Formats: sequence, structure tokens, C-alpha cells
Amino acid sequence: MKHKNWELKLIFFLIVFLFAAFLAAPILLLLGKSLWNQGFTGEFYAAVLSQKGFLEALGNSFTVAAASAVLASLIAFLMAYAVHYTGLPQKMKKAISAIATLPMFLPTITYGFAIIYSFGKQGLLTRLLGRQFFDIYGFGGLLVGYVIYTVPVAFLLIHNTMDFVDKKTLIVSKVMGDKTLSTFWIAVLRPLLGTLAGAFIQAFFLCFTDFGIPASVGGGYEVIATLLYNQMLGGIPDFNRGAVIAMIMLIPSIGSICILQILERFNIRYNRISNPELRKNTARDVGWGISSSVISVAILSIFAVIFVVPMVEEWPYRTAFSLEHFVAVFSDSELLSVYVHSLLMAVMTALLGTLTAYGAALIVARSKLSAGYKKTIESIALVTNAIPGMVLGVSYLFLFSGTGLQNTLLLMILCNIVHYFSTPYLMMKNALSKMNAGWETTAMLMGDSWFKTILRVVTPNAMSSLIEVFSYYFINSMVTISALIFIAGARTMVLTTMIKQLQYVNRFNEVFVLSLLILATNLGAKALFSWMANHKFVKKEKTNAKQKENFKRA
Repeated sequence: MKHKNWELKLIFFLIVFLFAAFLAAPILLLLGKSLWNQGFTGEFYAAVLSQKGFLEALGNSFTVAAASAVLASLIAFLMAYAVHYTGLPQKMKKAISAIATLPMFLPTITYGFAIIYSFGKQGLLTRLLGRQFFDIYGFGGLLVGYVIYTVPVAFLLIHNTMDFVDKKTLIVSKVMGDKTLSTFWIAVLRPLLGTLAGAFIQAFFLCFTDFGIPASVGGGYEVIATLLYNQMLGGIPDFNRGAVIAMIMLIPSIGSICILQILERFNIRYNRISNPELRKNTARDVGWGISSSVISVAILSIFAVIFVVPMVEEWPYRTAFSLEHFVAVFSDSELLSVYVHSLLMAVMTALLGTLTAYGAALIVARSKLSAGYKKTIESIALVTNAIPGMVLGVSYLFLFSGTGLQNTLLLMILCNIVHYFSTPYLMMKNALSKMNAGWETTAMLMGDSWFKTILRVVTPNAMSSLIEVFSYYFINSMVTISALIFIAGARTMVLTTMIKQLQYVNRFNEVFVLSLLILATNLGAKALFSWMANHKFVKKEKTNAKQKENFKRA
């Protein structure tokens, strides 16, 4: 038992050291920068709050983030409802789910360029439909971009919760004579209230802190993310005021996490979950099928331009088919080296991040360490979920400037591990909590060490979840930009930061080719990881079934 505790404590202290050095220290330094000027002072906060345009930018961020979150949550609900509560064909349901999550595989800065080339004066959809529907630079462009960005997150939250809603309530409500709207409220909306509010808050938080979309279609509609970028990397940088803006960005982030914790109590938990076959209703299925198809086509049509523009000679003047832009990118050794950097960063982030999340989850879900150790890990996960990428990037810029870690791939990898830790940790904790609690005790009685038990028993049974966590880290590392824009150097450029550089010189054909490269890489990786996870799961199930059969025969 002592040996086991020693190994777990070692893992614990390594994790605490990681987050102390790469989360607590940078944020504390950022706080110090905002308050220190030859002594503690509030002058920088006063200067920022009275700065022309700051309060307007803050108000713009709240307005567009709230509007986007409402629309994204509504669209996500409609798509999730079509999957769970209609008799649509399974292939159509899978297509709806795939389209709802498609934007996750592209960096947010690409959404902006897709909007420009879709809805601009010479945009693809503008030319096809014969008119420009809205001004793409400002509120309209940000709204469309943010909605596309946050629909996948909102959809996954609602979709996953609907899996655990007892569908028998629909039948009971109908039997009791409730009207259609009453049934809809009792059986569908009421059990989802906590999740719907959570989807709104998560979408709001992502919109409020995103940099990629405002960087491309923000125009003169200033938001707090572009204000922070200009303050830190603009013509005349002011690091103290930049630190103040970064700290102010933390306030709604922390507030959103607190609200999510409160909303947990509104989630309904069923003792048993049943999924009875839904009654046939042609009108319902046709209606939801049309609405889901319209939403799906709208999402796909915006991204269609990413495929069209780089495959013509020069959009919109010479539209003959051509692959010259692809040839130019793939023959450019600099761009290819950037792609290699992205792959290396994503793979190493996924590998080290998975080990970190697994170790943390083992402490909380598979150990007898005291509550203090477990609460520390839970607190770390909660805090990382509240830190926006831009704030983390700015804090790293302050802490690691002039050190051996400045502008290195290692720093970018560590940043991604810390930034995305919360969700992988929760995924692993949930998976480990469902396993047999007595494996370690049984193994110890048989003379096996804790390490051997984890390696031989727990890890094989957790392999599907480990692969899912690896996939999560990999894909997010390929598309992230908010933090990396502050810490990537000329020699450690990755695809997303290179896209930002190409924007300055209007090389949009290369932007779309690189975006397609990210999309293809992520879709290929997702397919591979899903196959591996399912293969491992099927193999494990077959082995368990065979063991049960042998036991029965014996």
C-alpha cells in the first residue's frame, strides 16, 4: 500500500508542478503586470477603463457573444432533436451529426475568410443568389462566424444529454392526456434545461474569448479580443494595459464556470433509461427532415468556398479549373515545414496531454489518496476550463520572454496541454469511475505492484477512452490559434499562425489550401482514432464474451 501511495503521490506532484509552472505562475505574473508600477497601483485599470473605445468594445463583445450563443444553442437543439426524437433514416441522422460537428475540424480564423468569400460582394453565395445579404465586416460577419464556431460544442452537449433522457416520458405524458406543448415541455425541455443553459454559457464563453473570427471579419466593430491583440502586438505595444485587458477577459470566464456549477443541480437523473420506439408520424419526420436539411446545407454552403476558390485560376475573375495553387503550396518548402511543425506539435501534445489527463484521472477515480489530493486535481481542471487561450498566451509572453523556452515548440505543446486539460481529464475520470473498483485490491493480494496492475488491467480496459482523449488533444492542437499567436516564433510557425501571416499579404488561395490541409488531416486522424477505439472496444467485448462462455462451460 505504501508503494502504491508513493507512485500515486509522485504522479500527483508532477501534475501539480506542471500546472504551477505553466498555469499559476503565468497568471500571477499577468496579475502583477496589471497592478505593479514601482509599487502596487490601480492606475493601469483606471487608464484602460477610461480609454476611448474600451467600454464600447467590451459591450460589443457581450452583445455579439450573447446573440451568437442564443442562435447556436437553438440550432444545436433543432439538430439534436432531429437525431433523437424523429423517425428519420439512420444515415440521415449520422449525416446531421457529422455536419453539426464539422466546423470543429477547422481553425476559427478560416471561418472568417470563408464568410468573406461566401457573402462578400464577389462571394460565391452572393453571385449564386444575386445579392449581398449583410455587411460581412462587423456584427453580421462576427455573428455568422461565432454561430458556426459554437454549434458543434452546443450540439455535442445537448446530443449527449439526450442520450440519457428517458424517452418513455413521452408515452406516459400522451397517455395522461397532455397536450403537445405540455408533452414537449415535460418530456424534452424540462430535463434539458440545465444542459441548454450550459450550452448557452459555453457558447458565450467561446465567442467572448475567440480571436480568430474577429481577426478576419471584425472590421471596425471592435471586440475585446482584437483590443487585447492590438494592445500587445500592435504598432505601439503597452504590456501593462494589455495585462489589464487580459485580466478583465477572465471575469466573464470565471463567472461562466461558477454558473455552470450552479446549473448542475437542475440536471435530472433517471434511475432507469428506456428508449421505446417512437410512434410513426410522417408530418413530424418530414418537417424535421426539411428543417435539418436546410440548416445542414447552410453550414456546408459556407464552407463550400474553401474547396472552390483554391481550385480555380483566380476567383472571381478567372474561374477555370486549376490546381496551380495546390502545386504552389506543396512545392513551397517553408509551408511544408510549417505543416510538419503542426503535426509534431499536435502529436506530442496529444501524447503528453493524454498521459497527464490519465494520471490525474487515476488519482481521483482509482486511488485511496486523501480528499485533499483529489480536490486539488478537480480544482486544476476547473481553473483550466476558465482560462481563455488569449489570456494564457499573453501570460506566457510575459513569463517566458528571454528564456530558453521562448518561441519554442515545447512551450507551445505545454500551453496546449494546460489549455485543453479539463475535457480530457473529465473524459478519463468518467471512464475509470465505471470500471470494477476492486481490480487494484485483487492484484495487490496476488502480489502484483500498482504499476503492473495499471499497465496490464486498467489501461487495456481504458484504451478506447485513451484514444478518444488522444484524438481530442490532436484535433484541438491542429486548429488552435488564440494562445499560439503570442508565443509562436518565426522558426516555430504552425499552420494556424501561418494563415494569420498570409492574411496580411492577401494570399487567400494559400490560406484556403492550408485550411483544407488542416481539415483533411483532422478528418483522417478522427477516422483513424475512431476505428482504433472501436476496434479495441469490439476486441475487448469479444474477449469478455469468450471468457464468460468458458466460465459457463466450466
